[in-house]
Amino acid sequence: MATTRLYIATYDIADPRRLYRLRQAVRQHATGGQKSVFECFLTSAAHHELTVRALSIIDEGKDRFALLQVEERTKSVLLGTATPAVHPDFQYIG
Repeated sequence: MATTRLYIATYDIADPRRLYRLRQAVRQHATGGQKSVFECFLTSAAHHELTVRALSIIDEGKDRFALLQVEERTKSVLLGTATPAVHPDFQYIG
C-alpha cells in the first residue's frame, strides 16, 4: 500500500472559471477544509497528479497555489468544535 501524507492545499485565484476548475481538482483529493484551504492525504502519485493539474489550470502571473506538507510530529491546535482529521488506511477520491 502506498504511503499517504497530510498536505494543506490552498489557493488564491483571480478568475472565477479557473477558481472553479482548481477547486474541483483539489476537492477530488480533500478530506476536509473550507473556502480555499483544504486538508488532503496524498500519495506521491496523487501529489504529482494534483500539482500537474494545478499548473495546467492556474495563470502563474495572477494566481497562487500552495501544497504544503504537514509534519507528522506537529500537534494540531483546535478551536471551537473542531475535531482532528482521522487518517484512513485508504484514501477516498471523489
